[in-house]
Amino acid sequence: MNSKPASDSGFILANLMDTLSDAVYFKDRESRFIMINRACAEKHRWESSDIIAGKTDFDVFSREHAEQAFADEQRIIETGEALSGIVEKETWADGSVSWVSTTKMPLKDEDGKIIGTFGISRDITEHKEAELRSQRYAEEIRLIKEEMEEDVRMAGELQNAFFQCSYPAFPEGAALGKGCVEFLHRFHSCSEVSGDYCSILRISDTEAGIFLCDVQGIGLRAALGTALIRGIMQEISPLGLEPGAYLERMNQLLAPLLCQDEIPLDVTACYLVLDVATGTVRYASAGHPQPIHLKKGSKAAWLEGCEQCGPPLAVVDAAAYPTTEQTMDPGDSVVLFTDGLLSVPNAAGEYFGKERLLASACKHGDEPLATLFESLESDAAAFSPDGSFTDDVCLVGFQLNRLLG
Repeated sequence: MNSKPASDSGFILANLMDTLSDAVYFKDRESRFIMINRACAEKHRWESSDIIAGKTDFDVFSREHAEQAFADEQRIIETGEALSGIVEKETWADGSVSWVSTTKMPLKDEDGKIIGTFGISRDITEHKEAELRSQRYAEEIRLIKEEMEEDVRMAGELQNAFFQCSYPAFPEGAALGKGCVEFLHRFHSCSEVSGDYCSILRISDTEAGIFLCDVQGIGLRAALGTALIRGIMQEISPLGLEPGAYLERMNQLLAPLLCQDEIPLDVTACYLVLDVATGTVRYASAGHPQPIHLKKGSKAAWLEGCEQCGPPLAVVDAAAYPTTEQTMDPGDSVVLFTDGLLSVPNAAGEYFGKERLLASACKHGDEPLATLFESLESDAAAFSPDGSFTDDVCLVGFQLNRLLG
């Protein structure tokens, strides 16, 4: 029995060709197959590597792909420059698609003359399809993200429209700056949408109501809470003269709406009614920070009696909210605010807090209401290392210029 010697290059090549799982092929100058290995025959769905005479890529691939492969091979023959590690999309005659990583080189004779090409193609279809799926998912996520950002932007614009751009005048029709009372609000949001909301309402010919709330957290979830509250305010407007009853009814309606999730939302809120004919202020609080009273000729102080408050809204089904009553003199101001003004941290982790806020109010107490609001915000922001707020901030209040009538 004869055996091929280990040094026989033909024998070695034949063994290598049949052992490789990658497709190996040799072509002449017309890109016709002259030799292929077993893996290449199986890939092209040929019964054996012996039936390749005269066959080209046009016999198995779509015309578009076959023309591209032919052009690549003719360029190699003309230039002698190889193609190394290119990724090819193979479109077969039946419409199916596969992907390969291909290296093609010039085939030379003993004199160095180019007589064709040879190449090796590794199937990477599974890897490429995974890559394409990943790209599609990334694009889908990008589009979803863009849609969400646009929705949030529109929600923010709608929410900003909730805030009023004009205030009740007493007496009705009084020119700006000529009325008995000056109202003002100032709003700073940390995101496109906010959980802070305020409203100043005319209740009667002599009375106005100021509502302020802070829905826990930031973002869309908190903004949804403010939208619900705004709707409830319209429903309970007949209770507008009685702060305690107003908050009790709001709590009854809000609790079943905000306590359905595993992580319920709670809301701090306060409601103040000012009678501009008598200077009387009636006030009730649902866990909200105590307002600041700037009494003419005196230092700023916390509004008396307002430390009494009920629990935040949507926490206890049947909660009571006591109403307190004070009297304002002409020249007095009251400032209500959300706790974003208090919760500004410094580098040491300390919060701006109530004491620093009251000290700021004492320092700026003689300023007009608009300047006062700006000064309080500036002092709180300056307490932060980067001069920014970590929570939404809303200030609302009034200055009583004179009593009506």
